[in-house]
Amino acid sequence: MAEKVAEKLGIELSPVETHVFPDGEKRIRITESVVDEITVVIQSANTPVDQNYMELFFIVDALKRNGARKVIAVVPYFGYQRQDHVFRDGEAVSLEVMIKMIESVGVDHFVSFDLHSVKIPELFTIPVSHLSALPVFAEKILGQSQETDSELFFDRSETMLISPDKGGLRGIRLFSELLGVPYIMLNKQRDMLTGAVSYEEFNGNLLNGRTRAIILDDMISSGSTIMPVIDMLLKHGMTEIAVCATHAAFSENAPYLLQNSPLSAIYIADTVKVSKAKRFEKLEIVSVAAEIARELYEITKSD
Repeated sequence: MAEKVAEKLGIELSPVETHVFPDGEKRIRITESVVDEITVVIQSANTPVDQNYMELFFIVDALKRNGARKVIAVVPYFGYQRQDHVFRDGEAVSLEVMIKMIESVGVDHFVSFDLHSVKIPELFTIPVSHLSALPVFAEKILGQSQETDSELFFDRSETMLISPDKGGLRGIRLFSELLGVPYIMLNKQRDMLTGAVSYEEFNGNLLNGRTRAIILDDMISSGSTIMPVIDMLLKHGMTEIAVCATHAAFSENAPYLLQNSPLSAIYIADTVKVSKAKRFEKLEIVSVAAEIARELYEITKSD
């Protein structure tokens, strides 16, 4: 991701010297002068989440200690964002802990994509850029529909957008405007002890006879959240179903589950690096590097 963004901005990446000790500790060193410079660190906080965060914190600290005027942290996938409140007595609010650490280490501006809640930026005391991959998904889908015709699952008159839960209201509204198709929202329930997901049955008449669906979610982890949705949609007459999910926080079994599901296609953004071992035929990856580059230009043009 950093290489893609640097290319679009017409700049080169600065080298970072990283040494790993036998006990796993890391030592970070910035090898170029950053005195009075605006600096950008791009680091997604996916698996291994704690290691990625510690590396981010060390790089930011090194930049500040060596005189950087401003540090912009681009964290395309914001790890711990789902732990945004106390679900059961005795729990920590991990999201707020991570925000405190990001701010205390010296980050001046935070950039991320499709956060789990629109209220998360309000928890920061530093500026936050909350970007979205939805325009990129829409561009990809609409572009393919013009190139392909009937073989593609997308047909504006036959397609309905589906949000698996009410937390996706902001995203589904935007996506509906971009694609020019209606949407419905489902009522998701999660067992806090087991993590099991279930859905309340919905009125099939809401689909208005449409036979194609695009499920929109902020991330895919195990795939267990969308599987019940797929079953419900098939039961109500849907014949083709696709998924757009910004973050591919895939568990080990998720690629197998998704590839062997009735889904026609799974679109994800490159906010998380997907290893070759976790890529599969139905998966399509779109890049948000241009969105990051544009935002960095807007942030820095006044400095």
